[in-house]
Amino acid sequence: MQTSYFIIAAVFASLVLMQVNQRVGSPLLSIADRWLRWLVFSLGAAQLCSDFKWIDRPFWVLAASFFIIWFLGETLYNWLAISAHSLSALPLFPRYTINTTGEEWPVQPRLLQIREWLRAQGFRQAQALKAELGGGVFIRVSIYHDAQARVRVQVTFIPQANGAISVCFAVASVAADGSRYLTDNLYIPFAGFYPENWFVERAPWRRSLPRLLARHRARLSAARVATVPFTTEPLADFNSMQHELDRLNTELGFLHPQAQREDLGKFTHEGRYRVWKEIWMLNYLGRAARYE
Repeated sequence: MQTSYFIIAAVFASLVLMQVNQRVGSPLLSIADRWLRWLVFSLGAAQLCSDFKWIDRPFWVLAASFFIIWFLGETLYNWLAISAHSLSALPLFPRYTINTTGEEWPVQPRLLQIREWLRAQGFRQAQALKAELGGGVFIRVSIYHDAQARVRVQVTFIPQANGAISVCFAVASVAADGSRYLTDNLYIPFAGFYPENWFVERAPWRRSLPRLLARHRARLSAARVATVPFTTEPLADFNSMQHELDRLNTELGFLHPQAQREDLGKFTHEGRYRVWKEIWMLNYLGRAARYE
């Protein structure tokens, strides 16, 4: 009975998290909900088999078996999704354009507070951009610079399938030698390669912009980096970075050459494995691979 009560409580908690997350679009709540659903499936299926005497094995063996079955099923689903994305027309590195629609910042209290905080800290908007992911779905980006334009804050709004809007941040600085330091909390899998002079730290668990900015400054201080102001406008800088990432990942075998992508897809076999691995790490551990 105690196991049954736990399963019922987990189902109820999962439903509550799902409802709350439809409004806030939090990746942390998504992680908790995924673990709950995994446990509910494993324990619930084991409980049914024990109660109806379908399988004559100890409860813990049944629970472990269904735990593995969930893993295998979701692995198959993710692998098929990666293969479909690889063969689709959706861009891996979408091209940004100036956002002139007037919808650069969602009118939601929790998101407007972020904009007010940036202004209070002396950041000023440099540009508003957007990029089409496909099917008329856009991600919107607002870029802010500090007073000396040495720190660039990128606020990215990502539409969710349930209608919610998730927000992610990226903080960037450029050193005098041309090196780029980037600290972000993006939870979208990348799994590819960055240029050698890019020092990237991804922290999907750190959802607070003040904490992310503090971490970025701590990294610069620890590395004793002398930063220089950004001299290129964000639009040109972003599209240049997208082109460089595409070129580099093609050279290093993460992506197929452009001429082969229509037949073989975008990702190589190694690339698909790396994406699959990072999806698991982000979905269930909230961690991305380290790049420095």
